[in-house]
Amino acid sequence: MKTSFSILHRSLVFLYGIASYLVGMLSLAYASGFIGDFLVPKSIDSPATTPFWQALLVNCGLLAVFALQHSIMARPAFKRRWTRIVPEAAERSTYVLFSGLALILLFAFWQPMGGTIWQVTNLTGQAALYAMFASGWLLVVGTTLLINHLDLFGLRQVWLHLRGHEYTPVEFKTPSLYKLVRHPLYAGLLLAFWATPTMTVAHLVFALMTTAYILIAIRLEERDLIVQHPEYAAYRRRVPMLVPAPRRSA
Repeated sequence: MKTSFSILHRSLVFLYGIASYLVGMLSLAYASGFIGDFLVPKSIDSPATTPFWQALLVNCGLLAVFALQHSIMARPAFKRRWTRIVPEAAERSTYVLFSGLALILLFAFWQPMGGTIWQVTNLTGQAALYAMFASGWLLVVGTTLLINHLDLFGLRQVWLHLRGHEYTPVEFKTPSLYKLVRHPLYAGLLLAFWATPTMTVAHLVFALMTTAYILIAIRLEERDLIVQHPEYAAYRRRVPMLVPAPRRSA
């Protein structure tokens, strides 16, 4: 009986992990259209429908919800408490699920604000900015594949749990892009957020707030990484954070 219950439990955790992964991936895919203003019913740059200050307050609140969820649930102290409620194997999947839900909340209640900060009408300039936008998203996806996509989004954890194997953390490594900058994934996001031929007020608010959040998140993340991987301290001294630079001497 215990064996049957254990198999059922592991199977349900695995299915939960797959569902969470799909929510996370679909929300990211939708985010590209939402930010790039294509293939979605309401984008970040849609015409304003509410008073400016009301829209600003709502949008800042939505971005704050995402930032708090993303940061608090990533902290080791929170994880230790959280895994008393959810199975340890599903902790990462739950993080991915809540991140996806926070994005969906943002898409649903985002308030366009009108106004144009800049607008590039030259076709060559537009093409260059759209290429940078696409390159940013490709960099994000490519980076996840470099560092173990399945582990980052929780699938490896639930798969090992399904097979009855103990989880082993991914070892610290610095493949290809990580030899140029410490956070190529964040660099890709910043490129996608800022590269646009039409910068509206709402888009600017989004880009400024997410940039501020990323810079804060990097500090928090690196503090945890140094504890988990002592060799990260030397890596941080050697490699730039977001922008490639001439190789530093040892």
